[in-house]
Amino acid sequence: MSYLADLHVHSHYSRATSRMCTLEGLHHWAQLKGVRVVGTGDCTHPGWLAEMRAKLEPAHPGLFRLRPEWASAASGQVPPACRGDVQFMLTGEISSIYKRDGRVRKVHSLVLLPDLAAVAGLQARLAAIGNIASDGRPILGLDPRILLEILLSCHPRATLIPAHVWTPWFSMLGSKSGFDSLAACFGDLSRHIAAVETGLSSDPPMNWRVSSLDPVALVSNSDLHSPGNLARNANIFLGEPDYFAMLDGLARRDPAVCGGTIDLFPEEGKYHLDGHRACGVVCEPEESLRRGNLCPVCGLELTLGVLHRVNALADRPAGQPPAGALPHQYIIPLPELLGEILGTAATSRKVAAEYIRLLGIFGPEMDILLSRDPDALGARATPRLAEAIRRVRAGRVQRQGGYDGVFGAIRVFVED
Repeated sequence: MSYLADLHVHSHYSRATSRMCTLEGLHHWAQLKGVRVVGTGDCTHPGWLAEMRAKLEPAHPGLFRLRPEWASAASGQVPPACRGDVQFMLTGEISSIYKRDGRVRKVHSLVLLPDLAAVAGLQARLAAIGNIASDGRPILGLDPRILLEILLSCHPRATLIPAHVWTPWFSMLGSKSGFDSLAACFGDLSRHIAAVETGLSSDPPMNWRVSSLDPVALVSNSDLHSPGNLARNANIFLGEPDYFAMLDGLARRDPAVCGGTIDLFPEEGKYHLDGHRACGVVCEPEESLRRGNLCPVCGLELTLGVLHRVNALADRPAGQPPAGALPHQYIIPLPELLGEILGTAATSRKVAAEYIRLLGIFGPEMDILLSRDPDALGARATPRLAEAIRRVRAGRVQRQGGYDGVFGAIRVFVED
């Protein structure tokens, strides 16, 4: 049996998030999407811990589920074809802004823990360092290596995953404030890092070019601020959901446990290419280098994107997966496909109505995108949807790369 897991999300306690980012909202959308294990997000926030204690109960080892009274209410508007078991993993993101070796470093870390007592212990340790109540993703002057040391002291099976590892401004390998390798960031504790998160602007083949990442698994998560974005990036696991089995499988990159990742096309990420948003300038890395990495309009330094940074650190050519590389496959979220087909915004009421109608017939969104027969979809929807699904599965899409905080665009059809 395989199942999907999306482990990097945010709650309503994080800034710029939907008020629907509640445990009930995540439970509801996990069923619509077809996600079996979803992160709680924001586990370092005291208010969120209080909600988790009130609404969650133990499920499979190291995982939790909504208590029946909450789960029943959250499932009320879920089509019967989509209803299924949803379990939560205790997770959170921490923003480290600190100085090392004369440079300001800004690194985001995803933390995962197997029980609420460990979460409470982590909160107590972090509260002595900085303010953990002002934001679901706290900003602390804490070196990630020390954060990992604290995390392991709270529970020996707690885990740290460097988040969206290539993002220019806030990541371990970011061009603006990161490091050049895992070892440079975590030193003697590098052996405790089992995985890194690719982020929305990179995909596994880009990461394969950097041999220093060969010892770790690659994971993909949505980093959502609205529950409708659940599983835009996700992970496939095999067997029964189990915190310890999942993380042991990642540490070994075991294909009997880890089925790989589901990813957006990386060009859709808002830091894929180089550019300068204020001037409307977007560049491929080769063009940026010819210009000295300066904006041709204002002369200031361009924001160097993920592709540029990968090229700078790459020590092998594209298209050469390392031994033990896990599979990956691409998607375009169903609302985006429907918006293109119907000629309207992905967030429109017209798209929402058709989305729920299709889920009521065929089941969760990820089943539709990944495994349903396109001809069957076309018979109950439109032949254009069947053709769109075929093209996405084959990678035949039109790509416009994002840059400097501007999301890219992936389209299936062209005007003719």
